Formats: sequence, structure tokens, C-alpha cells
Amino acid sequence: MRVFSLVCLVMLCSAAARAEAPAAEPSQSEAGRFAMSPAEGGMLRLDKQTGAVSFCTVEGGLSVCRVAAEERAALQEEIDRLARENAQLRAKLPGAAPEATAPRKGLPGEEEFERALSFTERFLRRMMQLFREEAPKGDSL
Repeated sequence: MRVFSLVCLVMLCSAAARAEAPAAEPSQSEAGRFAMSPAEGGMLRLDKQTGAVSFCTVEGGLSVCRVAAEERAALQEEIDRLARENAQLRAKLPGAAPEATAPRKGLPGEEEFERALSFTERFLRRMMQLFREEAPKGDSL
């Protein structure tokens, strides 16, 4: 009986959401994409296209679906694999320095500081020169 009332509540919430926010009609491929099955404390939602399973409940009047635990582990494993692959590919790029991929630690060295100071000084000198060239030469009305 509890599962039946939960199913009714989910159906009412989804009908209310559709009535509040009219959305575009689902395409032929999306129609019937999900299959819902009652489970203790909620519903299981199966995505027929991807095979992903989610556990859905109603919390605070909203439908909330969470990815199944074993899928979460598989997704994290795939994210980690892709991060490693990305790092390997970045290292193979021409001109890629190993320190460019590693985060910096501590303050810059004296040479790097002097170089940055030199860039800043050259920038400020050029800006001052531009201001002097653009400044009015006096009142010549």
C-alpha cells in the first residue's frame, strides 16, 4: 500500500510539473525511454538507452533520483581513467614542459621575480609615454 501511494505521488508530481512548465514534446527516441519499477522506499528508474539505474524518491515535494552506488563507483573509475589519459596526452604535446602540468609550490625564484618586474616596468613606461603623447599641449583655442 505504501509503494502504491508513493507511485501515485510521483505521478501527481510529474503531472503538476508538466502543467506548470510546458516543455517541448519528447522526440520519438525519448518517448518511453525510462522504465519505473517500485522498490522499497521509492522507485527504480531504468534508462533504456544507457542502461543507467537510479533510485528515485520524493523529498520535500520534489522527485529526487540518485545514481545507484555501483554505477557511481564505475563513473568515478572512468573519470579517473580519463584524467590519467588526459595528463599523458598533455605531456606528449610538443613544447609541453613537465612543470607546466604540475602545480607550483612556494614563491617564485629571484630570476622569475626580476623577469616579471622587468615586464611590469616596460609596460608602465610605455603607458606613461602614451599618456604624454596624448596629453593636451596647452590651450590653443
